[in-house]
Amino acid sequence: MQAIGFKTSLPISEADSFIQFEKETPMPKGYELLVKIQAVSINPVDYKIRQNSLKDKISDNPKIIGWDAVGVVEAVGENVTLFKKGDNVFYAGDITKDGSYQEFQLIDERIVGFSPNNILIEASAAMPLTSLTAFEILFDRMQLSAEKDNGKSILIIGGAGGVGSVAMQIAKNILGLKVIATASRENSIKREKKYLQTI
Repeated sequence: MQAIGFKTSLPISEADSFIQFEKETPMPKGYELLVKIQAVSINPVDYKIRQNSLKDKISDNPKIIGWDAVGVVEAVGENVTLFKKGDNVFYAGDITKDGSYQEFQLIDERIVGFSPNNILIEASAAMPLTSLTAFEILFDRMQLSAEKDNGKSILIIGGAGGVGSVAMQIAKNILGLKVIATASRENSIKREKKYLQTI
């Protein structure tokens, strides 16, 4: 199968900052799913790991990054109970394993969800990490709930960004909060005002 990776952390302007190579298609075992990748997205974790993981050394085997992905389950390990071949899934991945910049990826079923069927796969690929981050901030860190916080106000800094735009939707539509949000650029402010009127 085809994959894209890097052997050392080079500036993106360098020809070998990423290389395309062939590798054997892995077989899932245990709780693993083998997912045929349909779309991926790029998050800050991707470039931070690319910049720092092999900064002062060269690896024999290319490192594959990319974690947010959407795809179709091709095969399952013997312990898998939540998914089957043909299921459409999405996930934020596992930074301790090969990422999603490849045709097929192994991923633990316990960090996978069914991908939305009412949005494009490219949009689905952009959702996992931003959605998890927004969810964790609102529910785990802030301990918000619709029962005790409905009708209260929340200030979301950077509302036009990925996490902020998801947090606004959760805050308004699930928690029933009045959303106040910031944006730093004129076009972001206009987009955010229009967006807040639609959610």
